[in-house]
Amino acid sequence: MPGTGHGRSLRKRNPEAPARVETFVEAGHALSSPLGRITISGDAIARIVGETARECYGVVAMAGRKWLPDRPTRGIEIGGNGDGVTIDLHVVVEYGLNLAEVASTIRNRVTYEVERLTGLSVRAVEVHIDDVRRSG
Repeated sequence: MPGTGHGRSLRKRNPEAPARVETFVEAGHALSSPLGRITISGDAIARIVGETARECYGVVAMAGRKWLPDRPTRGIEIGGNGDGVTIDLHVVVEYGLNLAEVASTIRNRVTYEVERLTGLSVRAVEVHIDDVRRSG
């Protein structure tokens, strides 16, 4: 909306009420402090997720509905609001491995790396194994 300022709350404030910190973010996730706000885009988070998932044992490739061959965030969707980040990722796992173990490893590593690198809370990581195949 013109003139509203991207990322600001659109609610009117009562001048007599105590100031409250409200965060309204349309295109990313925000961390607020007395010094200001840091906004991290969903694409930046998706890149972290993609790099981390590719490093996990058993992941052969990324998969998903949003197939863009030159984009490292293929098969990754980032959502959420002030309560935390939600992550959906679609992977292809090496044939013969325990799928539940691979998915658990992906979930744990992605949660750890996103929280470590961004300072944001991860509410959920949904791992979708779209296919299995032999590597090589």
